[in-house]
Amino acid sequence: MRVVTLETEDDFDGWRDVVRGLVLDHVPPDQVVWQVGDEHGELFTGQVPLAPPSTGAFSVPRPFIDLARNAILHTDRERFALLHTLLVRLRDQPKLMEDQADPLVRKLEGFAKAVRRDIHKMRAFVRFREVQDDGGTRYVAWFEPEFHIVRANAAFFVNRFATMRWSILTPALTIHWDGKRLTEGLGASKADAPDGDPVEAVWKTYYASIFNPARVKVGAMLKEMPRKYWKNMPETALVPALIASAQARESEMVATAKTKIVPGGNIQAAWEALREEAMNCTRCHLYKHATQTVFGEGPVDADLMFVGEQPGDQEDLAGHPFVGPAGQMFDRAMADAGVDRARAYVTNAVKHFKYELRGKRRIHSKPDAGEITACRWWIDQELALVKPKMTVALGATAARSLFGKAMTIGRERGRVLELPDGGAAWITVHPSYLLRLPDEDAKREEYAKFVADLKAAAAAM
Repeated sequence: MRVVTLETEDDFDGWRDVVRGLVLDHVPPDQVVWQVGDEHGELFTGQVPLAPPSTGAFSVPRPFIDLARNAILHTDRERFALLHTLLVRLRDQPKLMEDQADPLVRKLEGFAKAVRRDIHKMRAFVRFREVQDDGGTRYVAWFEPEFHIVRANAAFFVNRFATMRWSILTPALTIHWDGKRLTEGLGASKADAPDGDPVEAVWKTYYASIFNPARVKVGAMLKEMPRKYWKNMPETALVPALIASAQARESEMVATAKTKIVPGGNIQAAWEALREEAMNCTRCHLYKHATQTVFGEGPVDADLMFVGEQPGDQEDLAGHPFVGPAGQMFDRAMADAGVDRARAYVTNAVKHFKYELRGKRRIHSKPDAGEITACRWWIDQELALVKPKMTVALGATAARSLFGKAMTIGRERGRVLELPDGGAAWITVHPSYLLRLPDEDAKREEYAKFVADLKAAAAAM
């Protein structure tokens, strides 16, 4: 009997390195004991230690690697041995992964599916609370995963909240991000996490506003949002009362619909709650020097949404988007394109004005990737509420925010693109680009292209 000791419960790399040697040495899976750390103590004292593995390599189907990465995060004690067994069988049956009727394949696929679902739940149900420590503002969340998914999910939270200082506490492991470096610590208890913060009242208002009584399906709700997560989510305190009043609220909606049409309905209230929350945004450092948050504006049922870069000097002072020189250029182009400006929703990828002081003047400074990522949450919420038929990215910063990666305007311009959420999008230049062109002939030519883009984007809806 050979004993293999992995460093951690989610040590895929360690398992892969060892199992490769075991397979090359033709060691049967039933002759290997897998353990993590010193979990078995002296139980296997006297057993044959693992010999240095044979060198070499062999190929396996890509679906097996994907399966193993997820299945290893499960809590079943036999997962390492089961994957070893499947790997041995794959040497003789290269197409085994395609046999969904095979009991071993089905069992491990079940492990992987459960893990993927748990990863999704963590991303959806983590709720940060604001606290103050020696370093300033920190956001702390408590979560209880079913499986060993915390390290696997860390990169998601780093990318999503890159400019925030945050900690996620779980019973087995804690992870901490200081804006530059990710560290981890021992497990925690729920008592170590804060109970609430001032933003929760706004969040509850937002949730109550978007709750649709006509779509209440309690069974489906509990399947997607099990009760075990409710205690960590402020909005779930409202669910019993909202469900209890669903029938009365639905009747009220029907009666209202017979007498008058309210554009946006509950969506308008949800947007107002979201805007109120954004007024207190501290997701990145830009709020410290800006006059105020400049949130999006326009009909919440708009078919056309325009996303710019960030507020300018005049927008920062006025508190409204697209009111400065670039906004005036945009209004003129919309009129020339025959697009109703009043029916469009306009917003910016970054909600605070970033600038450099030169004497008494505040000169625009381009947002960096971290600032764009920090503000991406607001854009996601605006898209979810407005649900435009077409979203137009005005410039590279807006395109990066919407697509989550750098986009080349020259290459992508002039055609309908698909956003990560499946929505339709169009990329063009920012109107400020036209203002910066020194040559009048070039300015006229580029302005005509810009107008053509606006017209084409509207026609493509």
